[in-house]
Amino acid sequence: MHNVIRFLLFWGVNTLSLWVADELFDGIAFANTQTLVLAGLVLGIVNTFLKPILVILTLPITVLTLGLFLLVINGLTLFLVAQLVDGFHLAGFGTAIGIALAVSVISFFLNAMLGLRK
Repeated sequence: MHNVIRFLLFWGVNTLSLWVADELFDGIAFANTQTLVLAGLVLGIVNTFLKPILVILTLPITVLTLGLFLLVINGLTLFLVAQLVDGFHLAGFGTAIGIALAVSVISFFLNAMLGLRK
């Protein structure tokens, strides 16, 4: 698959996952559609470049918690995206962890349905 098409599909999956989370939960809000699309893009960029670094740096605590610390990392990346994108609001860090879990599950199923692998 061409890299540009693959990038656009992942961006779409991120955006759709955030939209579904917005519809399901009260602790997340977007000012408008442009904010949602921008948040999907920024989330993809953060997950591509920053998240692997965080996973490596926190590997000992992740092993000690049997992988549960990855939920904190996912929440942290989502909370960071909310801080970077004007008009994207999360109720707090705890909410970010819960919503990040939902976004991860939704993204997993969407990627599986589309046949995408990272």
